[in-house]
Amino acid sequence: MGVKERIGVIGSGVMGTGIAQVLAVAGHEVWCHDVDQAALDRAAESVRTGRYGVVGAVERGKLTSDDAEAALARLHFVTDRDAALDTDLVIEAIPERLDLKLRFWADVDTSAPERTIFASNSSGFPIAALAAVTSRPDRMIGWHWASPAPIMRLAEIIRGPETSDATVAAVVRLATGAGKNPIVVNDTTRSWGYVANRIYSAMAREARHVVDEGIATPEQVDQLLMDCYRWPSGPFGMFTGATTGWKK
Repeated sequence: MGVKERIGVIGSGVMGTGIAQVLAVAGHEVWCHDVDQAALDRAAESVRTGRYGVVGAVERGKLTSDDAEAALARLHFVTDRDAALDTDLVIEAIPERLDLKLRFWADVDTSAPERTIFASNSSGFPIAALAAVTSRPDRMIGWHWASPAPIMRLAEIIRGPETSDATVAAVVRLATGAGKNPIVVNDTTRSWGYVANRIYSAMAREARHVVDEGIATPEQVDQLLMDCYRWPSGPFGMFTGATTGWKK
């Protein structure tokens, strides 16, 4: 893969939209696909004027106006899935259901060009399971992002048992060029969550126990952890933001 790539992002929810924005800002030509035109319209507006959109980035001095407009011109919101598959890299950001992901990868494996790398933004499903339904396990990898994608530096790169060195290097290079901090970890079938979400899930369970025992409210738990550990959000706020978006 070269310096500037053609990238397809499947899914225009909170994560897919943020991923597409980041990669377009990094200089890549990006096709963001969804079956719902209304969802695509909302995604396009979020990229432009949302809390972490390019207009706000210009106002904060993170982007120039010219760079923001150039990024928007590189970002295409399409209902035509084939346009998003005729790319160097396809990033899947569909709902976190294993049956949906397996069906998706088995289907697109027959449609995407042989050169195309497959990356899943799964929060914790084994990459080996996703690779098993394709004919290209060497080009299947996990690229787990954090929300909000334009802000968070996380790039948890999950190497499956058959993922090639070339695939890992290509995705690490893309992540670095997009301003992320790629950390390559090994796949696992023993537990859900890779590293970041495996540890987060343990913390979130304990936070829920604290609330259920009447020790503190969700808002108090969030504030205490933010004050103690300098986190930008507590576990309850993090879950809300990641699932419904970060409002102004």
